[in-house]
Order: sequence, then structure tokens, then C-alpha cells
Amino acid sequence: MTATVDDTLWSAIGDPIRRRLLDLLLAEGSGTPTSLSDSLPISRQAVTKHLGVLDRAGLVHATPMGRERRYEVDEAQLARAVGQLKEVGATWDSRLNRIKRLAEQIQRQYHD
Repeated sequence: MTATVDDTLWSAIGDPIRRRLLDLLLAEGSGTPTSLSDSLPISRQAVTKHLGVLDRAGLVHATPMGRERRYEVDEAQLARAVGQLKEVGATWDSRLNRIKRLAEQIQRQYHD
């Protein structure tokens, strides 16, 4: 059992500011770099750069709105990320159970 992980996707999600942006977008439904920067300790320009990373990973998509862009979470891509996380979790559960069984077997050999 080997989990397939999209490194671009997880690199995008790995940053705490980008996770916070996703949280804000999910809570609000959408947002602009200006509106999102009001809720974060970073500038509008920094928010725009982080949104660009999320956009390239497919986690958000933008709609032009005058001089700004309105961003929304791509729920299908987010669901894909959740699926990958579950797959990775299951893989590690399997590995840890195997390690536990080996440790128990070694412990029994020393106590017999």
C-alpha cells in the first residue's frame, strides 16, 4: 500500500499562511487580496503571492472583478487533498502496526 502524494498540492498547503487563507475563503465563500489581508498579519501583496501559489496548485480559482480578483476554493481539489491525506494516514497506520507487531514479537522472544 503506497500513498500517491501531489507534492505541489502539499507544498501549497504546507504553509501556515496559505492554510489560513483557505480557512478564510471557506468561511467567507470568497475574497479578494484586499479583504483577505485585513484578516492576516501580512500585506495585500503578500496575500496575492500566496494566492498565486494556491492557484497554481489548483486549490483556488480567481474571477476578475474590476482591478482585483475574487478568489474561491476549488472544492474538488480540496477533496482530492483530503483523500490523499487519508491515504497517507492509512499507509502510516499500516506501517506503525507492523512495527508494533515486530516489537511485540521481539519482546516475547526476550521474555521466553
